[in-house]
Amino acid sequence: MLALQNRRLMLWAVLLIIALAGDARAAERLFDVRDFGAVGDGVALNTQAIQKAIDACAEAGGGAVWIGRGRYLSGALRLKSHVTLHIDAGAVLLGSTRLDDYPSIVPARRSYTDNYTERSLLYAENVEHIALTGLGAIDGQGAAFKGPYKVRPYMIRVIDCRHVAVRDLTIRDSPMWVQHYLACDHVTIDGITVHSLVNANNDGIDIDSCDYVRISDCDVRSGDDAIVLKSTTERPCRHVAITNCVLSSDCNALKLGTESNGGFQNITISNCAIYDTRLAGIALELVDGGRFERVTVSNIVMDNVRGGLFIRLGNRARPFRDDMDKPGMGSMRDVVIANVQATGLDRTGCSITGLPDFPVENVTLENIRLAFAGGGAADEAQRPVEEFPEKYPEYKMFGTLPAYGFFVRHARNVNFRDIELRFEKPDARPAVVCEDVRDLTLLDFDAQATSATRALIRLRDVDGALIHGCRPTHPVAAFLRLEGQTTRDINLFGNDLDAAAQAVSRATEVIEPLLK
Repeated sequence: MLALQNRRLMLWAVLLIIALAGDARAAERLFDVRDFGAVGDGVALNTQAIQKAIDACAEAGGGAVWIGRGRYLSGALRLKSHVTLHIDAGAVLLGSTRLDDYPSIVPARRSYTDNYTERSLLYAENVEHIALTGLGAIDGQGAAFKGPYKVRPYMIRVIDCRHVAVRDLTIRDSPMWVQHYLACDHVTIDGITVHSLVNANNDGIDIDSCDYVRISDCDVRSGDDAIVLKSTTERPCRHVAITNCVLSSDCNALKLGTESNGGFQNITISNCAIYDTRLAGIALELVDGGRFERVTVSNIVMDNVRGGLFIRLGNRARPFRDDMDKPGMGSMRDVVIANVQATGLDRTGCSITGLPDFPVENVTLENIRLAFAGGGAADEAQRPVEEFPEKYPEYKMFGTLPAYGFFVRHARNVNFRDIELRFEKPDARPAVVCEDVRDLTLLDFDAQATSATRALIRLRDVDGALIHGCRPTHPVAAFLRLEGQTTRDINLFGNDLDAAAQAVSRATEVIEPLLK
C-alpha cells in the first residue's frame, strides 16, 4: 500500500514539473510504462511496452510517458507529437546491445548523414512538440558495438521536427553520435549531462541544418566533437545560441563544420569552460560551399587544450548527396572572437586561413590571452606552408606553423585588439605571421620573444596595416619584419618599442615607405 502511495506521489510530482514547464496538454495525461508491461530489471526487453505507452499517449492527444525507477532495456523507439518522455531520477533507459533491435529507418530528407547510420535508440521525424526530460539517464551501452558507421546506432535522432526540448537528462556511452538534430526548428537543449567516450564518432551534440536553437548549461565530455554545428543539406544552420556549458573532448570542443553545404549564419557562443581537449577548443570551418556569416564567440576559458583557435575556409567541395555535382566555393566573413583565455596549448599555433582569391573576411579577435607550449626553432619560422585546399580541416593540418601564436593567410580586414601571447619553452618563431592580408589592424599587442627571434611580427604581402599601442615587454631583435613585393601602406605609430633592438626590418623587395 505504501509503495502504491509513493508511486502516486511521484506521478503527481512529474505532472507538476511538466505543468510548471508550460506544457498544459502534457500535464493533463501521464502514462506509466509499467502499466503497459514494462519491467525495469535491466534484462527484459521493453521495446514494445514503452512504444505502446508512447502510442497511447499520442492517440490521447498528448501527455507524458513516465519511466520510473529501474533499468529499462529497450531497442528503437519512435517519438510522437505532443509526447514528453520523462525518465525519472533513479531510472535508466538502457539501449539494447543487439543490432537487430534497431531497425533501419531511412528518412525522407536526404543529407550526407545518409552515409553514416540508419539506426537509433530514440527516433522522431516530422513531428512537433516533443520532449525528453527528467533526472534519469539514457545509457547506450556503446562499447558493445564494433565496426563501421552502419552497425552503430545513434542514441537520439530527430529529423524535420518542430519545438523539440531535451532537459536535465544524463546521456552516456553512445555507439555512434550521441544526438543528431537535422532540419529542425525551435530546439532547446538545457541542463543535460553527456558522458560518452566508449566508441568512435561519439559527438556530444550535433545540430545540423537547424533554425532557432538554444543550448545552455550542459556538461559534455565526449570521444568526438563536444558541441558541433553542421549543415549536411542545402539548408543553413542558423539562429543558434550556445551558452554556459562545460566541455571536454578527444577531438574539438566547439566546432562549426566540417560538413558545411548549407553554411552557418547568426551563431553566438558564450560563457563556456573547456578542458582536456585533444584538438581545437574553437574550430570554425567552411569547406563544402555555403556561406559562413555573423558568428560570435565570447567569454571562453580553456585549459589543457592543444589547439586554441582554428578558422578555415577551404574547398573540399563534397556534395551532400551522391547524385549531386560538387558545390561551388563558399564564403566566410563577419567573425568575432572576444574574451578568450587559454593555457596548455601545444606548439602548433593558431591559424586563420582562406585560399588565394577566396579570403576570410572581417575577422576580429579582441581581449585574447593564450599560453603555448613553445619550443619552436628558427628554421621553423621560415618553413613554407602548403595550401591544402581540399584537405580535411583540422588545427594541425598545416603542421607546425611559422608563428607560435597566429598564422594568418588569405584574409581581408583582420583586427587584433588587446592580445597577449606567452610560451612555456623558448620559441624562436614570430608571435604573428601574416601573408596575403589586406587591411590589418594590430592594437595593444604584447607577446613573448627570445634572443633568437628575428622579429616579433612578420608581414609578407600585406596591403594596408595599422599597428598602434603595442608595448612588447621582452627583448627582441626587431618588432616588425616586412617582406613581399606587394607589402605597402604599413602604418606604425604610438608604440613603445624600447624592448626591440630594431623597430622595423625589411626585405630588399619592400619598396613602399613605412608610414610613422
